[in-house]
Amino acid sequence: MPTVVRSPWWTLARRFLLVLGVMGLTVLIVYLDRDAYADNNDPTGEMSLVDAIYYTTVTLSTTGYGDIAPVTDTARLINVFVITPLRVAFLILLIGTTLEVLATQGREMFRISRWRNKMEQHVVVVGYGTKGRSAVETLVSNGHTRDGIVVVDPDPGAIQDANNDGLTVVVGDATRRDVLRRARVANASQVIITTSRDDSTVLSVLNTRQLNRTAYIVAAVREGDNVPLVRQSGADAVITSSDAVGRLLGMSAVSPALGSVLDDLLTVGNGLEVAERELLVPEVGKQPQALADQVIAVVRDNRVHHYYEPVVTQLARGDKLVVVRPAEELPWAPRPGTHGEDTSEEE
Repeated sequence: MPTVVRSPWWTLARRFLLVLGVMGLTVLIVYLDRDAYADNNDPTGEMSLVDAIYYTTVTLSTTGYGDIAPVTDTARLINVFVITPLRVAFLILLIGTTLEVLATQGREMFRISRWRNKMEQHVVVVGYGTKGRSAVETLVSNGHTRDGIVVVDPDPGAIQDANNDGLTVVVGDATRRDVLRRARVANASQVIITTSRDDSTVLSVLNTRQLNRTAYIVAAVREGDNVPLVRQSGADAVITSSDAVGRLLGMSAVSPALGSVLDDLLTVGNGLEVAERELLVPEVGKQPQALADQVIAVVRDNRVHHYYEPVVTQLARGDKLVVVRPAEELPWAPRPGTHGEDTSEEE
């Protein structure tokens, strides 16, 4: 879960050093005043360094065998006012560490259980590399909350990046079904797969589709030859990253202005954006070219039609529009469909 915490090893090492410090200080105090102690098991009654270490151990742990004991008033006072507080500190460190570990594990288990119970219709992003991060930022900029996005990745660096971005991460390989189950893929509404290898993408799509028959799966592949295979595996949409980048490079070389516009369309939050919105009530019966937004496609009965096709010459109730519009609303360029207007479906 996305939290900022210190490493448990760092915490344990710090407490272990504190315990050693308490024991070392106690040994030093006892050994310097060793003449004030009597060893009942030694005929001479003298204390050695080993005896001091032994006495410190049984005293701080409250075992207290009684074979070594202070015999002078000074040593007894030192035990009361110095050794006893050190014993309390020693016990606090030991018990505190145990309680903290148990409490931390309990809190984490409770958080995970609560998360699993409420996680429905979320988005699962497999892979948090460059493509995965860009996909998440696009989702967030289009209204998705970070609480509703789950990242699946085995790489420690990607896990740390996702946690820093406020995302929940399931650690593991998405080609394994148990990892996808932990990500609650069966309850997800969308799954975005951005693995670094096409064979891993195919296995991830297959497992995802077997766990969830209705989720919309988008997958990225490196080679165009693998697109049919990924589609047959169950992906609803397949993006060829190498071909897309190649086309953008070629267009930029042929026409720098065209390349700049396409790059603008792919950049979130600035300039122009491509968006899908509902058809509004006043727009029913109009031609796509007559609307305030620049309509480039019409979605009707789950089929995508170009704006110029005869079948969508007149917009009908229930249509959805794919438009190009300013990324930010401007006084001279309002954004229809973002002010709570009645849609044709609601009407």
